[in-house]
Amino acid sequence: FALLFTHLCISLPPPKAGQSASQWCYQSQYSCDDTCRDPGHWAAQFPSCGGLRQSPINIVTSKVRMNDALQPFTFIGHTSRINVTVENKGHSAHFVLPQLVRLTGGGLSGQYRAAQFHFHWGGRGRPGSEHTIDGERFPMEMHIVHIKEPYGSLAEAEHDMAGIALLAFLFEEAAEDHPRLDTIITALGRVQNNGSSTVIPNFRLSDLVPSARELHSYYRYVGSMTTPGCEQAVAWTVFHRTLPISSRQLDDIVQQCRFWTGQPMMDIFRPTQPLDGRVVYRSQASAALKPGLQLWVTVLPAVLGTLLH
Repeated sequence: FALLFTHLCISLPPPKAGQSASQWCYQSQYSCDDTCRDPGHWAAQFPSCGGLRQSPINIVTSKVRMNDALQPFTFIGHTSRINVTVENKGHSAHFVLPQLVRLTGGGLSGQYRAAQFHFHWGGRGRPGSEHTIDGERFPMEMHIVHIKEPYGSLAEAEHDMAGIALLAFLFEEAAEDHPRLDTIITALGRVQNNGSSTVIPNFRLSDLVPSARELHSYYRYVGSMTTPGCEQAVAWTVFHRTLPISSRQLDDIVQQCRFWTGQPMMDIFRPTQPLDGRVVYRSQASAALKPGLQLWVTVLPAVLGTLLH
């Protein structure tokens, strides 16, 4: 039956010019009736998506290398109260940040200006992080996109191998709600359709993510944007520390928005890409632990210390 279904899809006549075959989409959107370009076919229209420095990746903790140059970050503007514009872009929702939000340090050269943050999630009961740790996919992932100064846009920054700095936070399911995530869920509910927008007033990025002094431990590798055109100009930081999200919040967040095709915005993540010889580094702050072990680090430090020695 599966082979017959595939054959029927392939046998359909090609879409007319201007139809969705010229649009990229996630695997969850692809069907016989809507033959948009799913991740396996992005490279046909966006050649960089077939490059050798693509993201996301699976991080194998036993193979990462320590790098002394990966020092702590300095976050600028994370505690400032700002107005954030939320826009449904058809493939995801972007939370646009003002120029006062910046970062330095973290082994990066120069200062980077934040442009926006967004999330990647699965479906109800399905994980949806883009990066995986030792093959484990997490419920959700948050990306904060930064542009290296003095570049004025992502288009300018993409010509520099480290022109874009992306901070990735993995979410882990917890018994309690994330205390500030409902603000995000409410905003997503106000931008259900492609092209719609709203504003979150008096927002602080520090309400979502920990302070820089709590984020000394992270992975670093060179990669790409995870959506077309997959620009290979990204210095990726994937933090060891995970953020909490309850099952109720997970169920709510995946039901708020719709794709440009009108379908529910679910499973919005690109499959992991080959390393192709790249090396993943880790900061010196701590050993490369799976995020799932963090609870043991907190609750049973003596036991963990015994195991590690």
